[in-house]
Amino acid sequence: MRIIGMDIHRNFAEAAALEDGVIKRLGRIGLTRQHLHDFARTLLPTDHVVVEATGNATAVTEIIAPHVARVAVANPLQVHLIAKAKIKTDAIDARVLAKLNAAGFLPEVWVPDEATLARRRQVTRRRQLVRQRVRLKSIIQSILHANLAPQCPFADLLGGKGRNWLKAQYLPDDEKEAVERHIEEYDRLTDALKGVERDIARAALADPDMKRLMTIPGIDMVVAVGVMAAIGKIDRFDSPDKLVAYIGLNPSVHQSGDSPAYHGRITKRGCSNARHLLVEAAWQTVRSPGPLRAFYERVRAKRGNHIAAVAVARKLAVLIWHLLTKGEDYSWVRPALHAKKVRDLELRAGHPQRRGQKGASYNYNISQRRNEERDRILQAEGAYRRLTTGWQRRGPRVKLTDAANEE
Repeated sequence: MRIIGMDIHRNFAEAAALEDGVIKRLGRIGLTRQHLHDFARTLLPTDHVVVEATGNATAVTEIIAPHVARVAVANPLQVHLIAKAKIKTDAIDARVLAKLNAAGFLPEVWVPDEATLARRRQVTRRRQLVRQRVRLKSIIQSILHANLAPQCPFADLLGGKGRNWLKAQYLPDDEKEAVERHIEEYDRLTDALKGVERDIARAALADPDMKRLMTIPGIDMVVAVGVMAAIGKIDRFDSPDKLVAYIGLNPSVHQSGDSPAYHGRITKRGCSNARHLLVEAAWQTVRSPGPLRAFYERVRAKRGNHIAAVAVARKLAVLIWHLLTKGEDYSWVRPALHAKKVRDLELRAGHPQRRGQKGASYNYNISQRRNEERDRILQAEGAYRRLTTGWQRRGPRVKLTDAANEE
């Protein structure tokens, strides 16, 4: 059996083969589909190929996989830590990948299926469009600031009222033209964003796990789709702690010898997009009544706002693992609010409006129904407060041998 390592770059890949303990350089392969197909035809059905996780590794894997026994995708950060060397070339990197795989030390990453890849691409497209819109708003704000314009009194500068206010401000002619061009580009990006969100919403409506995650307060379509795109299949994680570590919300631990373990900041390793989404969702979650808000306030009293929000984000990750694994909705779901979220999802997907028809989401407009649901959640919040009243932080654990000696 041959093990072939490929060090992938933008325009080419360096390949090396390990067979019977001997490394043989296969040379450079152009990173076009035709070159990769030609290279794949030279491989044997028993070959194992190893590549690093890069932006184009998925496309390379799809082309090579049908021609070989297995394609492994390695974690580049962990490979670097294992095989750090003073001399580094593309040929050496390819040899290191092959040797690590042969020795059983290759840190692999999960290769998502086509549906998960498509969902990730859509999430990435949406994030890019949002960033471009924010950038255009910042440019317009800088133009106003440079020309001594007052601060906009409205929340959305490019909303209806904000645009009317913007037209009334004094700006030089060239600056006015620049602002108009930026607004035109902003509107174009807004239309593109609506199209991407429509496709995302249609896929979310067909997935029951999306609706299940939206039963958690603070989690909407954007957070649910982003987290599901990062997770892929929940059965990859044996426990909620592994999902938390995958997202990078687990605390770093330093421990040596008999000294107690020191827990520091979160590792921030893994999927950064899912981590950011959960932290944003945590800020929204703590605005609603419920046990999560009581947990946030308890941590905030000791550690501050930001650490408490990150702690809530970790709780959300644990909660998501349990909901997806058990196939259950959130216990303290507010039915009217959840129905409103689902209806908003349908409208984003392009479903027709039902004016005059009172569906399940109409209950959210009835104050009595909202208050009844809120009272039920407040009872759960009060129960959590009573449960945690008087809780104190435990000191360092005492070894059984030390305790016996003291006695």
